[in-house]
Amino acid sequence: MIDEKLIDKCETELADEFKILENTALFNQEKVLNAFKKNKIALRHFVGSSGYGYGDEGRDTLNRLFADVFKAEAAICSPNIVSGTHALSLCLYGVLRPNDTALSISGGVYDTLNDVIKGENNGSLKDFDINFECVDLKDGDFDYTAIKQKLSELKPKMIYIQRSRGYEWRNAISVSQIEKVVGFLRENGFDGCIMLDNCYGEFTEKKEATEIGVNLAAGSLIKNAGGGIAPTGGYVVGDKKYVDMVANRLTAPSIGGEVGSYMFGYQYFYQGLFLAPHTVLQALKGVMLFSKVLSELGFKVSPAPHEIPRDIITMIEFGDREKLISFIQSIQENSPVDSNVRVLPWEMPGYNDPVIMAAGCFVQGASIELSADAPVKPPFIAYLQGGITYEHCKIALKNLKL
Repeated sequence: MIDEKLIDKCETELADEFKILENTALFNQEKVLNAFKKNKIALRHFVGSSGYGYGDEGRDTLNRLFADVFKAEAAICSPNIVSGTHALSLCLYGVLRPNDTALSISGGVYDTLNDVIKGENNGSLKDFDINFECVDLKDGDFDYTAIKQKLSELKPKMIYIQRSRGYEWRNAISVSQIEKVVGFLRENGFDGCIMLDNCYGEFTEKKEATEIGVNLAAGSLIKNAGGGIAPTGGYVVGDKKYVDMVANRLTAPSIGGEVGSYMFGYQYFYQGLFLAPHTVLQALKGVMLFSKVLSELGFKVSPAPHEIPRDIITMIEFGDREKLISFIQSIQENSPVDSNVRVLPWEMPGYNDPVIMAAGCFVQGASIELSADAPVKPPFIAYLQGGITYEHCKIALKNLKL
């Protein structure tokens, strides 16, 4: 266990940073509330539908609400999008065509997208003769020289940006960094789709990337945007012409976003979005406290202890396989669900290395709830995210086995 006096000391020393996070949450909460008021959200919007879902007011209004919150032209917010990977794949397949090129300017993609992009005979982009290339980040920022060269060489149709770190030792990309690179891309003649993997980044800043020139952004509703309440789903927001292309991929070109039912009703999607700014605040404060305390104990962490996070993840390097596994198991033991389960590394589908995951969540796999995972390989880095209450984070931190 960790000394509570150390936790209290670190909490006091983070007071200034916590105030910044609270101000951001207040700003975002007002933005979300104003969108609810503008769209005149009422009890009838929570009612489900069946069959084709023609005239599903709850679905259509939820889409408009998401578009307003993200200051975008259009949105799809749907329980029929099963994960963040699915949402991102819909964007790639919706916009790109055979012989097109997409260029990632934030390095390699998250593990679960590798088969989507370059799998063999599985319906990947590669199978459809769609090229996907990458430019690595340079010192935590975009490599503008390399990007300019690739723009000239490849003439890409899409620029792809992954905001969060995946399993890389780097900080999440800030909205100001994205705004700068969007301007650079346009100044250098790129007039195609700029797409953002927004997973883990929603409501961490006062602006969303769709406000500063990103054409298409996507994420999961069991992360930030669902507020710990949404039971499933994903979203896509952006320019209407691109969102319509994604809708055609989600359903079919003849029906697009005009269909899609959900018998169970939409209350938790609306309620989750309303709670999201506050829930993200809880997660940010939680991971900052973990980062500060573990840094005091001698562990290498990122973001740095007093650095404002740009997503809800903190990384801790253990340098030792058993210490890493013990940390992940401690998070599971201090979870509200399946606390009795002893998690172990396993060959998880879609990942390149054995992965260990702590996810004792009310919604299975909801990484806005306190959770942690890690590829079990040197230098043995844990990726901690969540949780939905700051108090839970403090309790789990106190009970850590290191």
